Amino acid sequence: MLEDVSETPGPAAATPAPASEPTAPRPTSPTAGPTASPPAEGASAGTSPWLPRLLAAGLVLAALNLRPAITSLGSLLEEVRDGLHMSGGVAGALTSVPQLCFAVFGITAPRLARRFGPATVVLAGMVAITVGLLIRPFTGSTVGFLLASTLALMGIAVGNVLMPVIVKRWFPDRVGPMTGLYSMALSFGTALAAAATVPVTDALGGSWRTGLAVWAALGVLAVLIWIPLVRRRAGAPAEGAGAAAASAVPEPLPAGFRTARSSTAWALACFFGLQSTAAYITMGWMPQIFRDAGISASTAGVLLAVTMVMGVPLAFVIPRVAARMRTQGPIVLVLGISGLAGYTGLYLAPAGGAWVWAVLLGISNCAFPLALTMIGLRARTGAGVARLSVFAQSTGYLISIPGPLLVGVLNEHSGGWGLPIAFMAALMVPQIVAGVLAGRDRTIDGRG
Repeated sequence: MLEDVSETPGPAAATPAPASEPTAPRPTSPTAGPTASPPAEGASAGTSPWLPRLLAAGLVLAALNLRPAITSLGSLLEEVRDGLHMSGGVAGALTSVPQLCFAVFGITAPRLARRFGPATVVLAGMVAITVGLLIRPFTGSTVGFLLASTLALMGIAVGNVLMPVIVKRWFPDRVGPMTGLYSMALSFGTALAAAATVPVTDALGGSWRTGLAVWAALGVLAVLIWIPLVRRRAGAPAEGAGAAAASAVPEPLPAGFRTARSSTAWALACFFGLQSTAAYITMGWMPQIFRDAGISASTAGVLLAVTMVMGVPLAFVIPRVAARMRTQGPIVLVLGISGLAGYTGLYLAPAGGAWVWAVLLGISNCAFPLALTMIGLRARTGAGVARLSVFAQSTGYLISIPGPLLVGVLNEHSGGWGLPIAFMAALMVPQIVAGVLAGRDRTIDGRG
């Protein structure tokens, strides 16, 4: 039996800081744990004045590396398919790999951080991203390409989960501003790779292999910054990582509490999964849809960048508005209607109104920061928020895996984009329903 134990939303203080691309599992709010966090060892008083700047640079460079592996591939997917002789189904599977990696490998990140320290694990993740991006275009086979992509995505998965932990530990008195900086860098990296991949490829001779491999340079810069940070133990030793993980669950939950028994938790997991499906279909397939409509490859990349960059300002606005509302259903409806309008335009006139459809779909994709906000509002305690975050995001990413794959299969079997776009639009209906249910004035735990 699915039931919720309260009719009152959690406090607005539990609202997570906005972000551009989802992660799992992680605490959804910088304020979900105790208000007094120990300062980072490397950021304590008496250290070199340049160290805080180095820490900030490390955060920014890490965030810049968390999406180019995905959006750069979307811009050159046609060339990759032709070069490796991929079928539409295999290409669709390739666009589903990110969600699978985020769901599977993200779960391991807290355990690795407790053993080795979060900074060390993030450094290893940056190395994995760099190596994966560098070798995947030159493997010469579809299997090799998939394996190298998985290596890079493993690094992204642990970075997704641990960066908020590091923000809280290194900058305990500036969690909000630093989370905003990190979120903006993530969104900028997403848009930059979408817009610049094709022009950079053309400038470097036109080879898609070089155009994909060049993004490993961002990873090299991140590794060079993170090596001295780890050596100075700026990310705190393993004991500190354990304390940070423990701080996410400071209060005991009611006896017999099970997140999976809550209908609100399931509604939120479905909403998270469906919005993630839309986001990864957009990143993986939208440039190809525009290209097949007669738009140049470079312009198609810029259109994807427009969609992605919409998340920069709206990710700051939406959580603040949502936290002031008793129910978030109206916001869910606005975002869903924007998505339906964008898909309708994409179906009827993909080239004629391309810029308008890109903006509308960008607005719709801002369901991600809304989902994170609702995670913070649907539980009263830090323990409940952390438990709900793990459940909603892990389950949601698993739900999102088939979507991009089905789009590839539908495109291949129908010979066009009409059926896949209709499928994308149809998914907006259950997303709206799940979002309205998840946005009801309820909490999953029973604390007041």
